[in-house]
Amino acid sequence: MIPLPKLKAILVYFANNTEKLGKVKLMKLIYFLDFVHVKKYGRPVTFDNYVNIEHGPIPSTIKSLVDYLGEDINSKLADAVYIKKVPTRKKAMDKIVPRREFNKNDERLFSKSELEVLKEVAKRFKNANSDQIEKASHQESPWKSTNYLDPIDYSLASNDKDSKFSKEEIELLLKTT
Repeated sequence: MIPLPKLKAILVYFANNTEKLGKVKLMKLIYFLDFVHVKKYGRPVTFDNYVNIEHGPIPSTIKSLVDYLGEDINSKLADAVYIKKVPTRKKAMDKIVPRREFNKNDERLFSKSELEVLKEVAKRFKNANSDQIEKASHQESPWKSTNYLDPIDYSLASNDKDSKFSKEEIELLLKTT
């Protein structure tokens, strides 16, 4: 699992570099961070366990930590981000708000490739709303090839056309990391 300082840095980066950041969008950004990195470099960034749910893939441990953030100011993430209820046309959104800027200490927690993909994902989905990023996640093989509540294996990323790695290569890289 991802070290807590690195997770906080990811949350701070996305909160500072994307618009309309609610919980659903955040979970999809983290999904894309992991699975784009798998497709390009053969391994994920967070190593979280993903599950197929109606609104797309979610990182289960990270989702629990973010959900707890909304309920308790003593959350392990509270010094990095907080949740603010914001009214929208549909219903109130749990907006993820940064408590600070992404800084050099945060940057040092990432490899060059991880930082590249973090920036790429934030740029790609900067202005996307939760429906748009959800639809994008539904086009991905890992979500399409699993059923509701199934775990989503990182090696399923190999089925997407933009993957540079085979299923076997991803499985091998995961074993050696």
